[in-house]
Amino acid sequence: MKFVAFERKLQGTGASRRLRNADKVPGIVYGGAATPSLIELDHNALFHALKKEAFHSSILDMELNGKSEQVLLRDYQLHPFRQIVLHIDFQRVDATTMIVKKVPLHFVNEENSPAVKTDKCLVNHVVTELRISCLAKALPEFLTVELGELTKGQALHVSDLKLPAGVKVVTQGKPNPVIVSTSVPVEEAEIAPVVAAPAAPAGKGKKSEKQNKK
Repeated sequence: MKFVAFERKLQGTGASRRLRNADKVPGIVYGGAATPSLIELDHNALFHALKKEAFHSSILDMELNGKSEQVLLRDYQLHPFRQIVLHIDFQRVDATTMIVKKVPLHFVNEENSPAVKTDKCLVNHVVTELRISCLAKALPEFLTVELGELTKGQALHVSDLKLPAGVKVVTQGKPNPVIVSTSVPVEEAEIAPVVAAPAAPAGKGKKSEKQNKK
């Protein structure tokens, strides 16, 4: 993906506030041999770009001062309750840069698996993204999780993934966490209707006022 950035000469809280009032987003580009660059971006274009999965998990082409640089989205800040991007950070990369980055998981063929098609199981996506380590040139936009052979009671782990060459999963805690599990849906038990006991005839079981007076 490609986007255009502009050089930002002013910095500080007041300058950033004026940028935001003008529908601009302050940012910074760091990394590589060059010094960090202060940049600004068009807010609306950036806001729509952030909705795209590839903007978060792929190498981006940034045009700045007529030159193109390869960068990676590293961080961004959103307003607590308004749809406003407050700040954004990018890292310069090249083909030899070793990076660690979270990438999304794409689950395919779930509906054709024996677990779903035959046994009517529920498939639980325990993890929807993984942190990976690789060279920048090998960064995948996503990892594919093949579910076509998933069976009842089966679970898929990180070790079951077919990773692209040069890509390693970085795990924390458990060395081989579960990615997908299956479960059998609980059927609602049939509840027998409660039949109310017939009401006693009026006056039955009660002494009449005349009998009480005797």
